[in-house]
Parts: sequence; structure tokens; C-alpha cells
Amino acid sequence: MIALSLAEIAEIVGGQSYDIPDPAVRVTGPVVIDSRAVRPGSLFAAFAGEHVDGHDYARSAVAAGAAAVLATRPVGVPAIVVPDVTVALGALARTIVERLGTTAVALTGSSGKTSTKDLIAQLLERKGPTVYPAGNLNNEIGLPLTALRAVEDTEHLVLEMGARYIGDIRYLSGLVPPKVSLVLNVGTAHIGEFGGREQIAEAKGEIVECLPEDGVAVLNADDPLVRAMSSRTKARVVLFGEAADADVRAENVRLTEHGQPAFTLHTPTGCSDVTMRLYGEHHVSNALAAAAVAHELGMSVDEIALALSEAGTLSRWRMEVTERPDGVTIVNDAYNANPESMRAALRALAAMGRGRRTWAVLGQMAELGDEALAEHDAVGRLAVRLNVSKLVAVGGREASWLQLGAYNEGSWGEESVHVSDAQAAVDLLRSELRPGDVVLVKASRSVGLERVAQALLENTTEGEVTGR
Repeated sequence: MIALSLAEIAEIVGGQSYDIPDPAVRVTGPVVIDSRAVRPGSLFAAFAGEHVDGHDYARSAVAAGAAAVLATRPVGVPAIVVPDVTVALGALARTIVERLGTTAVALTGSSGKTSTKDLIAQLLERKGPTVYPAGNLNNEIGLPLTALRAVEDTEHLVLEMGARYIGDIRYLSGLVPPKVSLVLNVGTAHIGEFGGREQIAEAKGEIVECLPEDGVAVLNADDPLVRAMSSRTKARVVLFGEAADADVRAENVRLTEHGQPAFTLHTPTGCSDVTMRLYGEHHVSNALAAAAVAHELGMSVDEIALALSEAGTLSRWRMEVTERPDGVTIVNDAYNANPESMRAALRALAAMGRGRRTWAVLGQMAELGDEALAEHDAVGRLAVRLNVSKLVAVGGREASWLQLGAYNEGSWGEESVHVSDAQAAVDLLRSELRPGDVVLVKASRSVGLERVAQALLENTTEGEVTGR
């Protein structure tokens, strides 16, 4: 964050100063919400959570070097007290970005947000200093924290926006108004909260409604619900995808022998070939979205193609591919899951496993509401249709629906099994894996299946799965 005095911050957030001997003291470090992350000059934002109250750590934060605490009550150390810390963070973020004049790029979608954010960041970093979220900081707390990392030389600010309800993205867009907004897709993630894909589209489309007339809306030409959002913005529209009328499109899409996508990138200013380091054909759409953003911000097609070909994974547990010394390949995609991303991961597994045994270790996809049974059943069936060698469904009721779908599709119990928990999955895999096998691990974040991938990569004879 740019350096500001405590007096300036109090004025911006409309707060009252308590126990501050010198209001001219400046915040020169990051804004943090974890007292363990405090560095000299930080501002510690104290949140009262369900299990932990940040106010209880105010003294330790100041002792570690925080210039002050942003809090909802006096805490006995230098503090700026506000009615709502979340609202105050948002006000501070908006003021900082307005002062800097940084170009904000915002993206949303039902799946692929974090992977695409990582691609956009790696492209734009070649053009100038770029700030982007670590992981998926995409809510009313995470977005301001990302924006507050911008400094004087920051040229691009990449922001991921998530939504659970209508109005969420409108609120986030108001905190840091974007110049470029991107919508990847409309799927079934959080369909339990929204009630249908049309309602999800209504929420996602808020990201283009907030654009100024000189802004740019980057929309997926291959998704009818996203393409239709062009009528909801006064900004210029740029389409990406494999559709013939897309402004940025891919032709000659194929997968290498290792399951990595290759294609010819077409833009309004020329074309160039791309061979990605990432795994799975679903990354083609993500790459086109990133390419469209980068092209609008002044990168040439050759620069974009080179950057896409060299880009890697910045966020953990998203198609992390590791080969063990014995030749077993572990694909850790356990950060989260929804029907669209689950299908994409299974297709990537099938492509990577040409001539090799493949294992799909899958768990619950959360927040699907009334669609949960049908969607889990469909994923189980798809695993069989893709000739995955063995499906290991891990967990409770929803996992049993995965296995049932595979069984009804024709696995007959030979190619699918339901186990109770992560430890049971590890025990099964350790007893049956052999050199050359490929193992995909994927489920919603709440399931914690990353523990399976981690256990399979550990050099240990005990093999116990530890808690998260």
C-alpha cells in the first residue's frame, strides 16, 4: 500500500482514533488480517470471526510492528475504530486505487477464475508491474486486501470476483471499479444458492454493467448466457472463444501426448501458435480469455503466445502435476470442484493417461442444492465413458452417488469403489498403484482431499493422513 498517515486513514474510513500518540505516524507496510503476518509498519485489520476474534490479537500485532489496528472497539493500543471493518477496508481500497490511477481488470465465472487470473497476471507482468490475488481472494474482504497491495508503480490490478448472491459482484465492482471486465462462463457452481443458471448469469453479468463507456467487456462467445451479457453494458464488447465470430479465437486445437493444449491463437492483429505447459483442453478457453485481456491492454499477438506457452500454475492444488520416482503421476486438483471443473479434470486425466492406468479419486461437489444427485451421478458416468481405469469415490452420501453413477453406466464394481474417508483412499491406492499410473484427486474444498495427494507424495512408511 502507498504510505499514509494514521490521520489520513482515519479520515478516509470515517474512523475515530484511540490511543494514537502521533497521528502523523505512517502505515508503510501491508494491510493484514492475520497477526502472524504483521510486518513493521503494517495496518492490522481485526475481524471478529465465528471462532477467533482478531481484537484479541491487537496487542501482539502492535508488538510485532503494526502501526495501528483497524477495529470496531478500542483495544488498548493504537487503533482506528470504525462501525464495520469490512466497509472500512473497501473505502480504503477504493481511495488508494483512485489515487494511483491503476488499470483494474476484474474477472468472474462459474469455473476457471483462479487459473485464468493466474494466466492474466503472468501475461500482464511482462508489460509492467502487476498486482493480483494470492489464491482466490475474491470476496468483500479478499478483494480490498488485494487492491491495497498496489503501490506507486503498479500498472495493472487483477481482481477475481466471486458471488453467492445477486448484488455481490455489483458491490465488489463498486469498491474497485474495473476498466476491463471478463466473464468466463455460467455453470452450476453455487446453483443451490441461486436456484438456476439464469440467476447465476444475472449475478455474473453485474461485472459488465458497472463498466464506463470507455471500458471493455470481454465475454465468452461459446457460452450463450455470457454472450447475451453484451446487452447489459455500455462498454465496448470483445468476444473470445472458438466461435467463428470471436475476436480472439483458437483454431487447430489439440492436445500433446502429455495432455497439454496446443492451438493457433487468432487476434484482430494477427495469429501465432501456442503450446501450453498446463494440462487439459479446458485451459484453451482460459488462455483465450487471458489473451483477449492482454491484447486490449496493448500486448502483441507474438508476446501473448510466448507468455501463454511459458505460463505455469501460480495457485496451489490446481492441476498440480508431480511425478514420483517410481513413475506414478499425481494430479492434485483438490482445491475445489463443481460439475464443469470436474468434467474438465476427468477429460484431462483421460488425455494424460494414454496407454497408462488412470485413477480418479473424487469427492463431494458442494452447494449444488436439488441438482446434487443428478450432477454427481453424471460425473460418475462420465468417468466410465472416458475409460478411467478406476474411480475411487471418497466420503459420504454424495460420494456414493458418484460411485452409483459409474456402476449404472457399466463399471459393475470392477472399475469403481466407494470408500469412507481420505485415509481409506490412501490405503487402497498404496496397495494397488503401480509404476506409470496417473492419479487425479479432486473434490470441493471442504472435503480436504488434498491430503490424499500429499500422502501419496510423502516418503513415509507410516502413511497416516494428517488433518488440514
